[in-house]
Amino acid sequence: MADPWQKADTVDAEVRAYVYSLANAVGGSSTCDDTYAVGDDALAALNDILRWLRLYDEKLGRYDVKRCLAECALVQNDLLEILALWPDELQHHTLKAKLALACVQLMVPLTWPLDVDDDKTTVNHARHLPYLQLAQVAYKRAILHYEHAKILRTAVRCGLASMAVARRERSKRDEGIIKLVLYLLRNMAIITQPQMLPSQGDENEVSRAATIEAFAEQDVLNLLLTIGSGASDEFQDQDVILLEILFHLLKGVDAKKLFLQEKQLHAEEVDELKILRQKEKAMLSGYNKNAPTRHNRFGTMIWVKRDDVKLSTVSGQQSITDEATTLHHMDASKKWNKPKYRGRMAQEFNEQSDFGVRVDLPESARKKLRTFVEDFLDSSFNPLFSGLRKAIERDSERVGEVHRRHYFYLIHWFLNAECSRRDQARRESSWHADRPTQTNAEDNTFAYIAAVLDQETFVLLNRHMQKAYDEKSWQDLQATLLCFTQILLTVQSMAESHDEEDQEIAENIQNRIFYEETTHDRIVQILRGYSNQGFAYLDAITECVHVFVCMLERYSKQNVHLQVRSKRRARRKAKKANPEQAGNADEEAEQDAEDEREAHIAVSERKFDFAKFSAKFLSQPCVDTFISLLHFYADLTPSQLKRCHRYLYRLAFKHDLALLLFRVDILALLHRLIKGPNGLSSELEGYKEWEQLVQQVFRRCIKWLDKDTEKSGWKEMCVVEMLFSKIPAILFYLQNGYERVVEKRAPRAPAELEFKATAAEEQRVPVAVSLLLEQGQGDVLEWLKKELETAAGERRKWSEEQAAFADGFGEDGVQAGEEGKRPPGIRLVPDSDERKMAFFKDKHLRLLLTTLGMERLGTAEDVDASWIIPSGLSADQLQQGLDAIKKTEFDGLSLEEGQTASDLIRNKSRRAAATFIDDDDDDDDDNSDDEGGLSDIDEALFPPNLREKRKADASADRPAKRRRLTQRHRKASTEQEVAQRAAEKKQRERERHSKIKSALFVTVEDEVSDEEGDAEFFRREAELRARSEGVYRRVLAGEREEGLVKEGKGKGKAKRKVGEGAEGHAGSGVDDGDVRELVDRKRDRRAHRGLLDRDVESEASDGSSDAEIDDEDEEGDTPSTSPAALDQSPGPLKAVSGHVGAEAVVEEDEDDDDDDVAPVVGKGRGVVTAGRRLVRAGFIVEDDSDEG
Repeated sequence: MADPWQKADTVDAEVRAYVYSLANAVGGSSTCDDTYAVGDDALAALNDILRWLRLYDEKLGRYDVKRCLAECALVQNDLLEILALWPDELQHHTLKAKLALACVQLMVPLTWPLDVDDDKTTVNHARHLPYLQLAQVAYKRAILHYEHAKILRTAVRCGLASMAVARRERSKRDEGIIKLVLYLLRNMAIITQPQMLPSQGDENEVSRAATIEAFAEQDVLNLLLTIGSGASDEFQDQDVILLEILFHLLKGVDAKKLFLQEKQLHAEEVDELKILRQKEKAMLSGYNKNAPTRHNRFGTMIWVKRDDVKLSTVSGQQSITDEATTLHHMDASKKWNKPKYRGRMAQEFNEQSDFGVRVDLPESARKKLRTFVEDFLDSSFNPLFSGLRKAIERDSERVGEVHRRHYFYLIHWFLNAECSRRDQARRESSWHADRPTQTNAEDNTFAYIAAVLDQETFVLLNRHMQKAYDEKSWQDLQATLLCFTQILLTVQSMAESHDEEDQEIAENIQNRIFYEETTHDRIVQILRGYSNQGFAYLDAITECVHVFVCMLERYSKQNVHLQVRSKRRARRKAKKANPEQAGNADEEAEQDAEDEREAHIAVSERKFDFAKFSAKFLSQPCVDTFISLLHFYADLTPSQLKRCHRYLYRLAFKHDLALLLFRVDILALLHRLIKGPNGLSSELEGYKEWEQLVQQVFRRCIKWLDKDTEKSGWKEMCVVEMLFSKIPAILFYLQNGYERVVEKRAPRAPAELEFKATAAEEQRVPVAVSLLLEQGQGDVLEWLKKELETAAGERRKWSEEQAAFADGFGEDGVQAGEEGKRPPGIRLVPDSDERKMAFFKDKHLRLLLTTLGMERLGTAEDVDASWIIPSGLSADQLQQGLDAIKKTEFDGLSLEEGQTASDLIRNKSRRAAATFIDDDDDDDDDNSDDEGGLSDIDEALFPPNLREKRKADASADRPAKRRRLTQRHRKASTEQEVAQRAAEKKQRERERHSKIKSALFVTVEDEVSDEEGDAEFFRREAELRARSEGVYRRVLAGEREEGLVKEGKGKGKAKRKVGEGAEGHAGSGVDDGDVRELVDRKRDRRAHRGLLDRDVESEASDGSSDAEIDDEDEEGDTPSTSPAALDQSPGPLKAVSGHVGAEAVVEEDEDDDDDDVAPVVGKGRGVVTAGRRLVRAGFIVEDDSDEG
């Protein structure tokens, strides 16, 4: 290997000569003594060297000038000597101040970090880079440990004059000088010994501890505190440089150990040593089981016969221990060049930016750094980080991508330091960290970190976390995860504080963090997305998930009604094609792209369900992430092992998803974890919990394999599934042994539409067609037109066939045509599943079909219901509908100005109307099982027992009429009251029906032959027929119209009995009783038809009551001579029993009304009513005993 300090032959000789001559002109050893003498043109020479660096190295992208300056040791031999010549006493020496500033100005580019992009690396860079890296380490060693002066203090003195100037009065030169000083300090903090290069001296001289001690001794830390405290006003432009200095000073330092006392730190280090000893002991115990003995010099080679009758050779005495060891050695002897991951994460590793490396500090450096951190938290944290947040939010030019990473990492570090300081204060009991703020506001240390606990910081953190995840910037994502985790821990510490104000602030912060569902989903996505990002990233994401889930579970239990805001992206609707805008295709494409980027987000609130949320972390990728962390079990701390244990326990037992662990590699890892080789030590903290967990997992795995199922081959299938990850589609089957039965919910029928009263009949089809055209459903109309045209042709053809059939067969054809006079219905058959679903879901299409006269067969919820063209639609009607559709498509819909088609339709209101229920249904539901009730056959034969009408007592005083409440005075009734009254009315009707006696109707005794009774019966029938003929003649002649009108105007309320009417007209051929008898039948039939309407009105009336119903019945008991008003329902039928004085009102079946004659109508437009006569075997019987 060539000497790295050998002079390079690749540097141009002329360039080397120029640079060496300028270096010699700076100065050298004095000829008089051993002191350093500055050259006469030293300042000009320094400026020329700086010019060479800018114009040659930086402009041409070469390292030749830096290589020459490193070879001649300009920094050690000249620049440090010049800075040492400016003592503290000569503060205002102009020449030496200029020389010192020139030296600082030259030292900054020489110590600048050598970050070379792989895409821009040249051969020149590869040749000079190792040499320059070692040269920078030498620069740092010389600067930090210069014997004769404090170089860093002298550099700081160069910028003090500029720092003393107010920010508004500073010039650009002043700002540049301040930046030079800070950049030099930044470079000193960054430079470290490269791990791939040989060390040229003691590495401890350039370590982190040496840097911290040098900064503390030379007042650099005080300068950082000054700039940090004024970062919000006086030093706004220098906040980014200060951020870098702090990052490289603090990264890798354990903040918890920083605040421990020396004895506590010593005890903790002893505990760590014990843990390491236990791990070593466990490793050696596994090794000693098969350790070599003194007989191992005898060679061993065996053949292993495998299942496929092939032989494998295994050598070594360890292979003969047992079968498992033999197979293990056979597998270990196999050579497989597993491809290494060479992705982006491997390229991102950088010693200067990696913050997962642990750094230990000696006691002296630890104390100095602790003092600095405490002072920084008390005075500089809030100003610095509030200013940095604002700069990052407005994308300031001085803020780069690396600075955002440093920002979030330092928030994590300082919050951790503050929590450690509070914990240490509690342990020491020397400072009450939880003293209420009402006593002394200075004791509330959470106020020192309030700048990073506001809503603006949370928004910035969430935005950069999502951005880093989307861009796969894993180190940036790791920094945001660390920051988010530490914020959660800080909020938890605030919630446990004794200060009520801190508890209230913690409650508010938790509510804001957990309110956004996007935060929940982001954590799940990050956990699922782990692949090869490294151990530090893996530790960060698992810790963040562990803390987030635990805090969210605790918070959701305390706040049962926790609400979260969920966001769902709405799909953009496809725009209709418009031929007129074809020329603006490019503009529309840009607009569409912008609309796609700014997709509409629907925001809604819903109740938070922790069980549903925690189930998102139980997928196979999430399990693989924690298993990847468990693979490092030999290097994990007890807290990290506990983190994995809690997740696996929640997965396997709380959510009963141990099936996700039934994979060969996972089971082998769990077995090795407990049983070895190289497993966990039995003396390790938490070993018992791990042992129980692994035992239960294997027990469930065996139980899963031995499960009894209906199908055969279950165990073989399980063994095959153990080789692969479980996917959600088969997870339920693997758990239960049968497929999940998913019950599809029936689709809901759409709202039914109807036309408003303002829509004319000829406008209805065009309106329905226009609605479909507005929705872009022209294809539906095309299909419907074809169906209508086909149906019209079929109807026309059918009519022609019927006409031809009648003409060809004469009377027989006419008779056959009468039998088949109605054409068959035509069924609309949809041409696709989409069309079939449109028949059910599209309410506008259904409106059009209904308007055209088509009918739907099936219930409202039946998706497969068919639409038919009924027999009543003729070919002409179908053709008219087809012409209306075509005309609307061509001409459009003509409406009034400002009116649209949707203004003429509305949703059909569902009016609640009571329906009359026959006693057939009542008996099936209520009376079939009642003892003594009517049977199904009896109830079918008996009509309802309507209410008996009472006679009016002329001597008694009539009660005052109760006026029915009008709609204006009526009180509004609720639906429950209306339903209750309807149920009570139905019950009363059922009770009246049950009082019907069989003696009212034809009985068995009526069938006994009685000659005398039959003769009397037929005699009366003959007289009745004779009187009926006379009545018909008189009615037709109009002889009794005037008398009927007079009788209709009578005011009497008493009913005239049938017997009285008959006796009063006994001497005449036709009397009033005969007239009443003739019109009675027609009244009976009208009463039956009007019964339903009357019941509906009575049930729908809100103010009706039983008393009112009774009064109405009394008012309706008019004399038989009084004509009934046209708007009044005809009275019910009356059945007279054979018992004296018994009267009942019944309803007559419609089938018995076929032979009824027309009623007699008088001039007063009334109907002459009469009492119902006795009925026997279907004939009218005159009975004088009815009065008695």
